[in-house]
Amino acid sequence: MRMKAMWVLIPVLSSYAFAQAPRIGKQDPVPPAKPNDQTIQGPAKPADPTVGVQGVNPNSYIIGGEDILFIKTWRQPDFTFNTAVRPDGKITIPLVGEIQAGGKTPSQLEKELSKALENYIQNPEVTVTVLDVRSKKYFIIGEVLRAGQFALVGPITVMEALSGAGFAPFANKKKIRILRGDQTILFNFEAVIKGNHMEQNIPIQNGDYIIVK
Repeated sequence: MRMKAMWVLIPVLSSYAFAQAPRIGKQDPVPPAKPNDQTIQGPAKPADPTVGVQGVNPNSYIIGGEDILFIKTWRQPDFTFNTAVRPDGKITIPLVGEIQAGGKTPSQLEKELSKALENYIQNPEVTVTVLDVRSKKYFIIGEVLRAGQFALVGPITVMEALSGAGFAPFANKKKIRILRGDQTILFNFEAVIKGNHMEQNIPIQNGDYIIVK
């Protein structure tokens, strides 16, 4: 009886195993395994040379320490890269060595780099783009909608700076102070916006603090 029971049980188990086994036929295709991320990552691509800081004039902006530049040499990837200007104003160019960038405009630096690369490249075409302004900044604090540090990209007056920051509801617009070193300069926004005391609407300088209470 025991052997007969086993022969009856075997077909039942076989039928159950067959039902549970994966069916072979038309199925959704299995997506291929993704390659390891490390195999598809390459060196960081330089930033798009057309995407620089808005408002930077290559003929008038003076490069300073900590500014981020994009150096592009046409058809020369070894001479195309991002670089930060060191505090001493210098950058390093492959084969050429150190070049003084601080104190020059992007246009002036382009000419100098092109000349320096003539010893290694035939007719080099170099463009310099300022990707980030870090050497020149001003600060707005107090009763404004956008307080903080702002890049001083180009000429800007106190009124323009404050208009961009916006005033909080209870800001005193008549007694704004500008701290410039050990000097305190008063600014009456209400008067200037009406065309009075226009002499107060001075250009912002690097390191200025505008305080609104």
